[in-house]
Amino acid sequence: MNKLKAGSLTALILSATGIIYALLFNPPAWVVYGVAIFLIPVFILSLGILSMATPEKDEADERVNEPFIGY
Repeated sequence: MNKLKAGSLTALILSATGIIYALLFNPPAWVVYGVAIFLIPVFILSLGILSMATPEKDEADERVNEPFIGY
């Protein structure tokens, strides 16, 4: 679980850095398109993964004792 958090946090920081770069500086158009196509979805995905990686207090014991089998 720590690898998931670390990877997601890394993706969040890198994508946020790229988005802020595209907003503050005046990069070429292809860089802005790359940010819009790739980094914005990665930012949203990493936020979702981070929120799912931290279990609620009620679910913490269930996640340890039972494997995830889907819904």
